[in-house]
Amino acid sequence: MERSLETQVSQAVDAWLAWLPRWEPATHRGRVAPCRRCFGSPVLSAAGLGADVPHGVQHGLSTRIKTIVDHGVAEYTALNLPMLQAELDHQAARNRARSYRPSEGLDPEFEGLPLDPDPVPGSPFLFTISGLADDAAASLPDLPPLSDEAKAALRQEVGLADDYANMIGREVCTVLLHHRLRIQAAITQYVEPQIEAMLEELTRSLDAPFDPNDPRTS
Repeated sequence: MERSLETQVSQAVDAWLAWLPRWEPATHRGRVAPCRRCFGSPVLSAAGLGADVPHGVQHGLSTRIKTIVDHGVAEYTALNLPMLQAELDHQAARNRARSYRPSEGLDPEFEGLPLDPDPVPGSPFLFTISGLADDAAASLPDLPPLSDEAKAALRQEVGLADDYANMIGREVCTVLLHHRLRIQAAITQYVEPQIEAMLEELTRSLDAPFDPNDPRTS
């Protein structure tokens, strides 16, 4: 039996709560560009994860919820939008033919994130993961061209799929409102203490920027 949307969201939150105790603050250099999946996300607003919550924590939940929406849209498309489904099937077959697919099979906490770190000015990369993936895709033949009539029909079906995705998204946000208390409780238990410890360590470093036992500072 197909699981209800309420059950799917509850299970996604359960999986995120089970992962959250393993979360640790990132120590690498932060990215300049915001995450397109999480920035301004109504899903995160419904879950009560504001801008003061670290992005890694947000991303793990938003990706799990996006999977639910994507699955619902995929079912709707398969049943009601034949042209769009055919295009998706062609694209899926093309993707499977690629010899290098680094963005597939990732854990939800990493899915949708850039494959490479931000470049450092004056220090170019010898190669990038995304560049290797693009090279693998470039060797595949293009998808068959569409007539103007087919393009117009396809645009209409894409619009219908977008409308359905927005409808599911609104329903998901409504369901998430019922999980806000346990989401916030987990943030208080597992995330806030680590953030407070980082701020305390930063304060100590600013108060005593030099090691008094280091002979170079005497």
